[in-house]
Amino acid sequence: MIQTLYLVPEYKEEQIYPAICKAMEALSIQKDMRPDLKVVLKPNLIMAKTPSVPVTTHPLVVKCIVRWLREHGVKNITLAESSGGLYTAEHMKNIYHACGMKALEPDLTLNMDFSAKTIHCPEEFANHSFHIITPIANADYIINICKLKTHAMTGYSGGIKNLFGVIPGLEKPQMHYRWPDIENFSRMLLELAQVVNPQLTIIDAIDAMEGNGPTSGTSHPLHMLLASRDFYTQDYFAASLMKLDPMGITMIRQAVDSGLAKPDRLQLLGDRIPEDLTPFQVPDAQKLDFSGKMPHFLLPIAKKLLKSYPQLNKELCVGCGKCAESCPAKVITIKKRKAHFKKRQCISCFCCQEMCPVKAISVKKAL
Repeated sequence: MIQTLYLVPEYKEEQIYPAICKAMEALSIQKDMRPDLKVVLKPNLIMAKTPSVPVTTHPLVVKCIVRWLREHGVKNITLAESSGGLYTAEHMKNIYHACGMKALEPDLTLNMDFSAKTIHCPEEFANHSFHIITPIANADYIINICKLKTHAMTGYSGGIKNLFGVIPGLEKPQMHYRWPDIENFSRMLLELAQVVNPQLTIIDAIDAMEGNGPTSGTSHPLHMLLASRDFYTQDYFAASLMKLDPMGITMIRQAVDSGLAKPDRLQLLGDRIPEDLTPFQVPDAQKLDFSGKMPHFLLPIAKKLLKSYPQLNKELCVGCGKCAESCPAKVITIKKRKAHFKKRQCISCFCCQEMCPVKAISVKKAL
């Protein structure tokens, strides 16, 4: 498995494009290209945020990938994503504009087809099928372009987690509600990843996010672009760059256990790993979890005592309703322009924190 790493000091096209060219050559991507190829780019556009903050895939990374594709004769290039919230033309137009993707037209097409298709899974999967946005379902070639971040629920967000964005709109909270346990939710992500099966994954880690990711964390630049055909092993590698324990991330551990990720076969090409890398701050939801160190018979009590819940800062809350809209368990209501939570039915997925545009929701332990 070839993993490329190229150091990119800042978001400038003249620095990003050479790194993209080197990565494509190292992975022999040019051999895959042909003029009639229908290429779909899947970035991380989780919410309407300016590229100046490390929430979404930077548009210059996308621009340089599109430039390379066009220079290799590819004409049919579409950018497709289902962000948090509604999957509608009005919502996605705002996302494209805020995230800087609108400026990339006409070199690529911004998806405006908001239909979805049912894709059936292998019989051994727990999920019998997935409902996937149409451009991804119809693509000849998928390039997964993710943002490197910590994540309140999964602990880490990279290539595997980015593919959750192929589930249309508010069907994503339904998946959270169906699989509330982290083991089952991670298994679902791995099954979805195998169904989508992108041919190339590029991780934007020029500026990454630590702390309360995927939207409320802070900047932690790595000044790197990572590329690989094997995004399972790539996630293991990227988590280690963040000084996280890859085997402590459920979906990565499951990928290793199932043979999808093969860290012992990784071959690193490109620049050397810098020696001064510092640990990423973990999300509040991941802190103070001692349940793994307790006797087995105490685990049910420990999980209740150490369970994390969302906590609202009423002074910051603007009553926009994004939290209620994204809540899988439907335990959030808006009253008098403020959010109200029902703790008892909360499944601690932190979709509310993820989608809050003003960072009014934090994490609180039951204990």
